[in-house]
Amino acid sequence: MTATEKKNIYNFLKASISAAAGYRVTEFEMDENLFQDDRIASSEETIEEKDNTVEQKDASSGITLAALREKIARCHACTLSKSRTNTVCGEGVENPVVLVVGEGPGEEEDKTGRPFVGKAGCLLDKMLSSISLSRSSNCYIANIVKCRPPHNRTPEPQEADSCSGYLQAQIHLLKPKAILAMGRCAVQNLLHTSEGINSLRGKMFDLNGIPLMATYHPSALLRDETLKRPAWEDLKTFRMKLKEICPEYDKPFAADGAQG
Repeated sequence: MTATEKKNIYNFLKASISAAAGYRVTEFEMDENLFQDDRIASSEETIEEKDNTVEQKDASSGITLAALREKIARCHACTLSKSRTNTVCGEGVENPVVLVVGEGPGEEEDKTGRPFVGKAGCLLDKMLSSISLSRSSNCYIANIVKCRPPHNRTPEPQEADSCSGYLQAQIHLLKPKAILAMGRCAVQNLLHTSEGINSLRGKMFDLNGIPLMATYHPSALLRDETLKRPAWEDLKTFRMKLKEICPEYDKPFAADGAQG
């Protein structure tokens, strides 16, 4: 804050108090020349990390996925931490071709501390396998929030905001070639939009230089099988983009004998 801004606030408060009292309050006096501009820290100065916040650091800062996982495990930035059994940081390979982003942990994920391990997780693995992707060879799987929302409800905006720094740190560390957003909650939070999944799915977007595409969440496919065909079309579009930006992305997958 500048010295001028401080003087203006001071004078406003002095006038307000005097008006309320009905006379000039002489105790509320000070030399306005004492006001000074706040010093702005230089880029070289270290800013201490506060509890329950995540700083986006570059590679030279030394932050690792393991350190980030530990920080998430200690997080109490929102009310979801009060009812969790385990935090669910993510799972997969470092430097993945694709970062898959879901909504949040469910009951099974909360129990195991692993993402997408329930029925929706099994279907997700099949969806990824259909385009030569796997969490064991070329993908990393994460969520918008790292703790289970009660009754598997959609995360509230403030809960997603509390976790957004963790996901941004994961993107920064993993440096995926592309991002696949599973469902409305994931794509809306990543793109900061209120558009629905039906208008967003199957299209390529740019997220800070990273190609991003959304499709239906596996849970939606389990509830409505008519969505499986359009989801498959989305996956084919995504595969074509992967071939364009990373022609040999499926070689490790094929080497594992898992090509589908």
